[in-house]
Amino acid sequence: MGTTRRAVTRQRRRTRVRKKVRGTAERPRLSVFRTSKHIYAQVIDDAAAQTLVGSSSLKQDIRKKAQNQGGNKKGAAIVGEFIAKSAQEKGIKRVVFDRNGFLYHGRVKVLAEAARKHGLEF
Repeated sequence: MGTTRRAVTRQRRRTRVRKKVRGTAERPRLSVFRTSKHIYAQVIDDAAAQTLVGSSSLKQDIRKKAQNQGGNKKGAAIVGEFIAKSAQEKGIKRVVFDRNGFLYHGRVKVLAEAARKHGLEF
């Protein structure tokens, strides 16, 4: 099974963006990953190489709230809200956004806007 052209172009965009976007202890990186059925978000400190906060549409409390619809905009908004609240509990208010090579459109955009709405600055 070979790599599709879509996957290759996403990897190129990802590499291009990651050259510039780095997470620090003061301003960690909010990384988003999406599949056809789910969406994932992590707040990462690249200097220490550790994940500070993570959330996805697979978590039980998010699944209940989204009614097992993690692959749509409603699920993405709930994950964005949850990641923002979890980050604020850890004292994180400012992040840099890493769309991970995905276009800033659809579920990725909804997750980012929900995170902003619930207190994360980027």
